Amino acid sequence: MNYKLLTAQAEPLWNTDKKIISLIAGIVLLLFALPHFGLNSFYLHLMIMIFMHAVMAQSWNVIAGFSGQISLGHGAFFGIGAYATSFFYVQYGISPWISIFFGIIFSGVAAVLIGIPMLRLSGHYFAIATLLIGISFQVVFQRWDLVGAASGLWVPMTSGDSWLALQFHTSKMPYYYVFLVFFLITFYLVWILSRSKLGFRLRAVRDDPQAALSLCINVSNYKIIAYVISAMIMAPMGSLFAQYILIIDPDRVFNIEISIIVLLITVLGGIGNVWGPLLGAAILIPISEYSRIYLGGTGGAVDLILYGLILMLICVFRPDGLISFVPKNILERKKQR
Repeated sequence: MNYKLLTAQAEPLWNTDKKIISLIAGIVLLLFALPHFGLNSFYLHLMIMIFMHAVMAQSWNVIAGFSGQISLGHGAFFGIGAYATSFFYVQYGISPWISIFFGIIFSGVAAVLIGIPMLRLSGHYFAIATLLIGISFQVVFQRWDLVGAASGLWVPMTSGDSWLALQFHTSKMPYYYVFLVFFLITFYLVWILSRSKLGFRLRAVRDDPQAALSLCINVSNYKIIAYVISAMIMAPMGSLFAQYILIIDPDRVFNIEISIIVLLITVLGGIGNVWGPLLGAAILIPISEYSRIYLGGTGGAVDLILYGLILMLICVFRPDGLISFVPKNILERKKQR
C-alpha cells in the first residue's frame, strides 16, 4: 500500500510532454502572427468571434462540465458585463479597462445572489430556474430607464483610435489582439483550475454528490463557487463585445440565444474538458458566419439547423464530443510505470 501511495505521489500533475508544450507554444505564436499574413476585416472578425465564443463556452463549461449544473440562463452575465462597462463609460467617462472589473464584480455578486437559492435545486429544476432568471434580466433591463430601457446604450465614438477608450476604427487588428489575450488568459486559468484541488473537488461534486459529502466536501458551497467563477469569466466578454459594436440593448446582450449557443459549442467540443469549448467554437462559429454570408437574410436559421444536424451526429457517434478524436496520450498526464 505504501509503495502504491509513493508511486501515486510521484506522478506528475501536469502533462510534461515536451512535444505537446512545443505544439501549444507554436500555435500561440501563430495566433499572434496571423493578422500579419494579410487577413482582411472579415477573417479578423471571424477570429474575434471564435475567441469570444470559446471563452463564453469555457465559462459555461466550468459550471456544467466541472460541477455538473446545467445553466440555461448564462447569457445574463454576458449582458451584465456589457452594461457595466458601457454605463460607466457613457455616464462617468470611466475607461473600459477599469469598468470591465466592475462587470466582473457585479456578475460575481449576481451569481452569489442567484446561486444561494437556485443551487439547492438540481437537474432539470435548476436548468428551468436559470432559464427564467435569464429571461427576467432581459425584462428588467428593458424597463430600466437608468440604463436606457429598451433603447439600450450608445457608446460615444472617439475621433480616432484610442487604447484608453478601447475603440479602434481604422482596423480590427487591435480588437483581435485584445480578444486573443483574454482568450489565452482564460484558457490558462481554467486549465490551472482543472488541475487544482478545487477542480478535483468540483468534479467529485459532479460525479457523486453523496460520496463528496461523505468526504466532508460542502456540495452547496462548491456549486456556488463554480457558479461565481463561471459568471466572472463570462462578464469580460460582454464588456469587450460592447466596446466592439459600440451599441447594446437588452434584446441583443440578454438574448436567450447566447445561452443556447455556448451550451451547443461546449457539448459539441466536449463537455468537462478544457479544450472542448475551443474545438466547438472553431467549428460552429464559422458555420454561423458563412451561412449568413452566402444565404443573406434567409440564412438566419440555417446555422441553427446545421448545429442540430452536427449535434445529432456527435451524440450518436461521439457522445463525448469532438475532443474524443484527440488521442488520450495527448490530453492525459504521463504515468509512472
